[in-house]
Amino acid sequence: MSKCLTWSLHPPPKLPWPLGRGGGIKAGTGAKPEGNMELLSTPHSIEINNITCDSFRISWAMEDSDLERVTHYFIDLNKKENKNSNKFKHRDVPTKLVAKAVPLPMTVRGHWFLSPRTEYSVAVQTAVKQSDGEYLVSGWSETVEFCTGDYAKEHLAQLQEKAEQIAGRMLRFSVFYRNHHKEYFQHARTHCGNVLQPYLKDNSGSHGSPTSGMLHGVFFSCNTEFNTGQPPQDSPYGRWRFQIPAQRLFNPSTNLYFADFYCMYTAYHYAILVLAPKGSLGDRFCRDRLPLLDIACNKFLTCSVEDGELIFRHAQDLILEIIYTEPVDLSLGTLGEISGHQLMSLSTADAKKDPSCKTCNISVGR
Repeated sequence: MSKCLTWSLHPPPKLPWPLGRGGGIKAGTGAKPEGNMELLSTPHSIEINNITCDSFRISWAMEDSDLERVTHYFIDLNKKENKNSNKFKHRDVPTKLVAKAVPLPMTVRGHWFLSPRTEYSVAVQTAVKQSDGEYLVSGWSETVEFCTGDYAKEHLAQLQEKAEQIAGRMLRFSVFYRNHHKEYFQHARTHCGNVLQPYLKDNSGSHGSPTSGMLHGVFFSCNTEFNTGQPPQDSPYGRWRFQIPAQRLFNPSTNLYFADFYCMYTAYHYAILVLAPKGSLGDRFCRDRLPLLDIACNKFLTCSVEDGELIFRHAQDLILEIIYTEPVDLSLGTLGEISGHQLMSLSTADAKKDPSCKTCNISVGR
């Protein structure tokens, strides 16, 4: 059975060897072997599997003669930086992991040094702690690369629970709307058969969201102004608005999924929901990855039958971003220019989630 380790992020207090590999241990420079103790073989044939958003299982091969002698493992874990890295996460966090030897394979778990959807390189070294407190160390193994996974359903369920706590009361609405520039709608009319085509979701929101860069859809809003019950006249996305009756996208033939909860260093929070016609490609994608919501009874977006007609409500205290997974015909709604301002500061395009917010973060990779 795989052992799950609680890792120390700091080396033992006594370091008799020079540092190597950016803070690790140089092979052959530790203490001299006691008595007739043989040098340790170099670990090899590293295998990484059972990868999640904040854990992985690792094993490697070493000589049989070392199995009973090794007392400690040293793991050199390095995050591969890229231009889209969230610089507010894991800054200056040590990644030289130390643990007492346990049977292999073993699980490395730690949301404070592992992020979802992130590439890492890993190498290992074994050591024997001698009676004088010094260590006999092996050489470093080869380096192996791997990528952590997305949030699982249980992680999204935790985000959902946090979002429910601040969702507020439910307000009635009647239309979904999409704001954009005039050229966007002209292109849809001229080149796309008067249809808004689904496109790939960007990387906004939680870094571990399984929808980012994977799910195709058309984004809509549904929030209304408290005093008028109508969509706001301001928008961060453009002065032209397409409005469509809510029942065209949301009805008993539609499944509703919770996808994300985040903020952008602001007091207000966003929840991403997915509307997918039952049995559609988008529905099949979401079924295995996202929590399914009861369309008539949830804290975010509802569709219920009252006095023989469909009534729609949205959460007052969340900004809802709705992904509809199918093409939308412009002839099903109306297009017009809004009178308000274009508030670019509220745009969520490729927005990075605030990893320090206690309201919308959970105890796994951000």
